[in-house]
Amino acid sequence: MAASTLTEVARLAGVSPATASRVLNGSARKPGKDIADRVRQAAESLGYIPNAQAQGLAKSSSGLIGLIVHDIADPYFAAIARGVQEAAREQRKMVLLATTGGGPAEEKEAVAAFAARRADSIVIAGSRSCREEDREGNAELAAELDRYCRNGGRVAVVGHPVVGATAPEGYHVVKVPNQELAGQLAAGLAEGWDGDFVIIGGPEGLLTSDDRVRGFQEGLERAGRRPAEVLRTAFNRSGGYEAGLQLAARIKAAQSGDGAAPRLCIFAVNDVMAIGAAAALRSEGLRIPRDAAIAGFDDIETLRDFRPALSTVRLPLEDIGRLATRATGRNPAYGDGGEVEAAAPGGITGEVTLRRSTEAAA
Repeated sequence: MAASTLTEVARLAGVSPATASRVLNGSARKPGKDIADRVRQAAESLGYIPNAQAQGLAKSSSGLIGLIVHDIADPYFAAIARGVQEAAREQRKMVLLATTGGGPAEEKEAVAAFAARRADSIVIAGSRSCREEDREGNAELAAELDRYCRNGGRVAVVGHPVVGATAPEGYHVVKVPNQELAGQLAAGLAEGWDGDFVIIGGPEGLLTSDDRVRGFQEGLERAGRRPAEVLRTAFNRSGGYEAGLQLAARIKAAQSGDGAAPRLCIFAVNDVMAIGAAAALRSEGLRIPRDAAIAGFDDIETLRDFRPALSTVRLPLEDIGRLATRATGRNPAYGDGGEVEAAAPGGITGEVTLRRSTEAAA
């Protein structure tokens, strides 16, 4: 059965289509109560469904928030998305989701799609990249975001600013102290560990990973320890597993030698990489923390069921999603742009949490 139209509703109510539109699409200019009641009754009797785009034009607001993440299956992004959804409900808005795999070109397409649908604001969660292969994608993404903000859109980016974005208003960065917290983790582990450290990091140029690698090295230096070796791999569980196999072969070779095998303390720059590395060690018959200690970063919900309990840095992921979403609302407490860390009371903090997986190092 064909959907009823606004013209049919207006005819049944005995009013003009413009009057019916003002009643049903949320315009600030509304007719008298008796006319409005007639229009609503006519719409109900015909089963009329209001046009969301028309409502957005009438209200100068679509009621939509765009959320861009690398991978919604990753518990890190899922937790941030929960926070975004909660804050969106507070604003009586709906969330549109795009997953991009982390490529700036794909993020640009998502921003363009949200802008075409008149999304009131956009939240982008995921590490920024300054790699050469992302140069063109970064430029296109920055241009698309600047255009969106100039047309009244508001954007919040978690972690680092989009490379090259210049919009002076409506653009916020929710800063996460990755470098500082990684340094604190290194200091905590170095207190009770006399062996070597190894870092499993993402590709060089991935800013979140680079911050965490840099911070961990600085923490070791302050503790009077030599720098950790850094293994570069994919910034996901598969990358962690691949690096874990390399380390497992090294550990087993050392154990088969004549002397005492040196034990490694492994820092993976996110929890899913740590989980992958731990799985690789176990697949080679090694045990944690007996044969190697391991720590991650983020404290994702999945760790509740991970054994041995993983040492990590706890981030308030849902709070980050809520704060980013609220920063894009029309709230004078956040100003017209800049870093939310300075505008929001307390900013984003984290906590080093040492558990069983590094027991010998604690």
